Amino acid sequence: MSTATVPEPTVPGPANPGEDRLNLRGETLPRFVPPVVAAGSLVVALLIYLLTPMDSEIQIVLMAALIFVVAMTAISTRVEGRRRARDRFATTLVYGTFLLALIPLVAVLASVISKGASRLDISFLTHSMNGIGARDSGGGIYHAIIGTVEQVLIASAIAVPFGLLVAIYLVEYGRGRISRTISFFVDVLTGLPSIIAGLFVLAFWILALGQGFSGFAGSLALVVLMIPTVVRSAEEMLKLVPNELREAGYALGVPKWRTILRVVVPTALPGIVTGVMLAVARVSGETAPVLLTVFGTNLINANPFSGEQSSLPLYIYSQAGQPQQFAIDRAWAAALVLIIIIMVLNLIARLFAGRNRLK
Repeated sequence: MSTATVPEPTVPGPANPGEDRLNLRGETLPRFVPPVVAAGSLVVALLIYLLTPMDSEIQIVLMAALIFVVAMTAISTRVEGRRRARDRFATTLVYGTFLLALIPLVAVLASVISKGASRLDISFLTHSMNGIGARDSGGGIYHAIIGTVEQVLIASAIAVPFGLLVAIYLVEYGRGRISRTISFFVDVLTGLPSIIAGLFVLAFWILALGQGFSGFAGSLALVVLMIPTVVRSAEEMLKLVPNELREAGYALGVPKWRTILRVVVPTALPGIVTGVMLAVARVSGETAPVLLTVFGTNLINANPFSGEQSSLPLYIYSQAGQPQQFAIDRAWAAALVLIIIIMVLNLIARLFAGRNRLK
């Protein structure tokens, strides 16, 4: 009796057997290759900088990054194969663009710290500009800090609850023409120039109603700028909450408003807080609205509802416009303080969101 032989299954090979033969063996570049290639790329870029009429350090960085990407892709193609070379090219491009995006941020921070730290001291934080001229070395930002903190807090107290309620309506209740109309106006306000908000408050609140320049008028202008950012960020975070959480609350007989208040909002709270801090960071550095509504003063005015008031952006603008070096140094120090205040507010918001995260 004869036995039939079963042919062994064959595995189809690649269309071009020699294309990925190194990749099939699993060869990878050693870890020391990328740093070596990066150092070599920097050396080549420096040589090009010295031998050509290039006159910018930024050009050295861009040239070195371009040489590094080309060299790593070529070496990876030769050793690892085309497939891994494409993956390494994409990875290198992502990391490279990330590092390039950090350059302006690091440059700005380094410039502000180096130029503002020498002037920053206790006296600068506890004195105002009352009786101080542009040629005088004294003076401080105490009055401007009070104005900025009060104006931003008032604007946040108005814009954050209002914006959050609008976002809840759009996500949980909004349907039809009314919802589309609200979304349209929010989109319009998102691209609104800051000076338009200041002109609106100036024309309506100050000139038409005769309320006068004050810190509260500046807060109203900041509210117009904060609302669209708060609405859009909160709306996107609320949309990310799984519908299963809402349905679980409804299945237990919990009313919809209570489910939103106790489940949906706490779940999206970290993202909402991040959006709020983005809005606060944006309005904290606005100059045009406060220039038209607060008007500025060198005196300490702790009452935002009466009389002219100052703010840090307005203080920086006025001091940076002076030709004296003392005034320019005060402007750099005030800019450093403004950055520190925004960082502290972000830290507080992160801690608050972490403590109130839904378990």
